[in-house]
Amino acid sequence: MSWEHAKHKLEELETTYEEIERKLADPQVTADLQQYRHLSKSYSDLTEIVSTYRELKQVVESLEEAESLLHDEEMGQLAQAEVDELRPRLEEVSERLKVLLLPKDPNDEKNVLVEIRAGTGGEEAALFAGDLFRMYCRYAERRGWKFDILSVQETGIGGYKEVVLSIEGSGAYSQLKYESGVHRVQRVPVTEASGRIHTSAATVAVLPEAEEVEVDMSPNDIEMDVYHSSSAGGQNVQKVATAIRVLHKPSGIVVTCQDERSQLQNKEKAMRMLRARLYDIQQQQQQAEITATRRSQIGTGDRSEKVRTYNFPDGRVTDHRVGLTIYNISVVLDGGLQPFIDTLATADQAEKMRIASTV
Repeated sequence: MSWEHAKHKLEELETTYEEIERKLADPQVTADLQQYRHLSKSYSDLTEIVSTYRELKQVVESLEEAESLLHDEEMGQLAQAEVDELRPRLEEVSERLKVLLLPKDPNDEKNVLVEIRAGTGGEEAALFAGDLFRMYCRYAERRGWKFDILSVQETGIGGYKEVVLSIEGSGAYSQLKYESGVHRVQRVPVTEASGRIHTSAATVAVLPEAEEVEVDMSPNDIEMDVYHSSSAGGQNVQKVATAIRVLHKPSGIVVTCQDERSQLQNKEKAMRMLRARLYDIQQQQQQAEITATRRSQIGTGDRSEKVRTYNFPDGRVTDHRVGLTIYNISVVLDGGLQPFIDTLATADQAEKMRIASTV
């Protein structure tokens, strides 16, 4: 994107921002709660980019003024010092503005569903799926986010065949979307008597949670069954049928939920999972139609991609997409994911900026 095109766009955004500001001061607007909320969100979304643009204009004006005095006998030395200070600041503000102008993922502010499934490796893979589950719970706690288990299939010794949890918090998807993919573990399994290192895997899928209006889902497409919930060993633990199985006939997606004692609660959780999976399919189809956007994403699309290895003998965790290794596996598994997430987000922004500069 050329600077002239960007400047034109920024001027339009500043004008829009000022118009919204005037409307928010109008008593008729403040009396209409729905309109006021909509305008307030738009105002909030534009605040950072407009304030950064205004800062840029101020720096440019000051720099031009200082440069005009460089050959002045009395002011030249002071002007040079000011120019030396302003040029790096101009570069820093310009780079910040470029990032703000990048297309935003419309899902970034959404809550998420995190689906963790044991992959290759039998019982050891199920135990590793449990490690990942606890890692994401701890990460949510560190961020002050709320999490809830929607569905779980446990194994006999503390592992998980599958676990689905919802995480609610500001910007949850923007942070966790890079976690989708195959996570690999290298360690001596607790079930291995000979002490040989095994490699096992678990898959993680991070889905933005969809509102009802975002997914076209007809009641005629839904088939719902009610059954008795069971323990991991298969014994009935309730006399009343409360477990829910939902089939979405057009896609063939089946969702089950049996963790709550109430049939209504299980139904609500099952429908949340179904909406998220249908929304994810919809998003994947849209992304597949835009190959440039697909390439600009850092590991958020291909669920079969090996994204990270957790090596217990060396005490290291390596993210293969950005080549980052952290030699403190216990901290990472205790929710210390932020260095990986920040590096992935930076790489994603850099790739998008590279593509934007060629357009």
